[in-house]
Amino acid sequence: MMTPQERTAAGPERAEPESDGVDEALALVAPPRPAEPHRATPWPDARKIAAQAGAAARSARATAGELRRVPLGQALGRVLAEPLRALTDLPSFDTSAMDGWAVAGPGPWKIHEEGAVLAGHTPAAVLDDGTAVRIATGARIPPETTAVIRSEHSRADSAGRLHALREVQHGQDIRPRGQECRSGDLLLSAGTPVTPAVLGLAAAAGYDELPVLSRPRVEILVLGDELLTSGLPHEGLIRDALGPMLGPWLNALGAEILATQRVRDDADALRAAVTGSEADLVVTTGGTAAGPLDHVHPVLAATGATLLVDGVRVRPGHPMLLARLEGGRPGRHLVGLPGNPLAAVSALLTLAEPLLRALAGAPVPPPYRAPVRDEVHGHPHDTRLVPVVHRDDRVVPLHYNGPAMLRGIAVADGMAVVPSGGARPGDALEILDLPWPMAPLQGPASARPQAHGAPEGACFT
Repeated sequence: MMTPQERTAAGPERAEPESDGVDEALALVAPPRPAEPHRATPWPDARKIAAQAGAAARSARATAGELRRVPLGQALGRVLAEPLRALTDLPSFDTSAMDGWAVAGPGPWKIHEEGAVLAGHTPAAVLDDGTAVRIATGARIPPETTAVIRSEHSRADSAGRLHALREVQHGQDIRPRGQECRSGDLLLSAGTPVTPAVLGLAAAAGYDELPVLSRPRVEILVLGDELLTSGLPHEGLIRDALGPMLGPWLNALGAEILATQRVRDDADALRAAVTGSEADLVVTTGGTAAGPLDHVHPVLAATGATLLVDGVRVRPGHPMLLARLEGGRPGRHLVGLPGNPLAAVSALLTLAEPLLRALAGAPVPPPYRAPVRDEVHGHPHDTRLVPVVHRDDRVVPLHYNGPAMLRGIAVADGMAVVPSGGARPGDALEILDLPWPMAPLQGPASARPQAHGAPEGACFT
């Protein structure tokens, strides 16, 4: 049997439709039937395949000359596409580390009366032995200066002489040229996220622009004739929950959202939208199974796309897929999300997040595990992703975790990765953080804040 990586869209093996939960419920009260051969990709492998696809696409974009040099003010939040090397010594000349007195030779010192040496000004002359001149922090050290004496560590007498109140060490409070780095030194490696501190370092080292990869461009195609964009559900029509959610979610992952387009249940319309997109990543919602209106597989086959992942052994979100598209910009991909909202979130975390992170060159956050407070039922064969909140040093699974439910994820601060067979209280589970500001920072569960917005006992299992 061919692996998911080897199968192409010319002859895809269909992923099974999303479970309605009946099989899982039966598995809890009766011994599971012998497992049939599973054609879907294991969950950890699917994430690796997505990351590898993103890295290959990033390499293709770099080869095609898609590196950009942008002003410092536009680089925040991106990643360095090249190593950052110092363009100058830092500091580029000997400077005073303190407000005080520049002195030459042993004291006491005769005070120069012509004025202080200020930052941004060149000293007037060489400092003669036995003399002192006022100097400001950051000012250039006059030639022949032996030390800087802080103002609070000195006193001047009535005869115009300066006395040190503490022992003076040669070179004290002088920042020598090149103390931080020399011209050409490696400051930061390629792939470093551009933070405010990185912008400050780059400016100090002489940069006006930074080499970055452009943000991955994403287009969202919301499929389905049954979806409403406003008002209450009625007459078999339902509100579109994914359209409002996906753009901000993907943007939080570093993507530039080109458009969110609604596409009717029509194969020709979907094909036109996919082939006409200029995005690096096309994200579709629904249509990934094998129903009469599920057009994603046929469209991928008709356009010559290569299926890299065709179904994943995870619940919810089983019928997700990842394909490499032909034509257009190098390294274009499509991630097909299931139509159920929480199943779509599962697919975002499984395929879209690692692909986008690798495509942008962003570092992979270190994985972390946390003990679960309560028992979590598992699927007989597949991984489960369950919304959780952090409570003290444990995570608490939330009730609303079915494929069509968003109530749990709305108050969650992470998704627990539950292995087949489930987890007992105290078992340590891998936790996937959610990419918005109120999500806790990476770190042990004991260091995490209480869940945001989740009233105590509101929807816990």
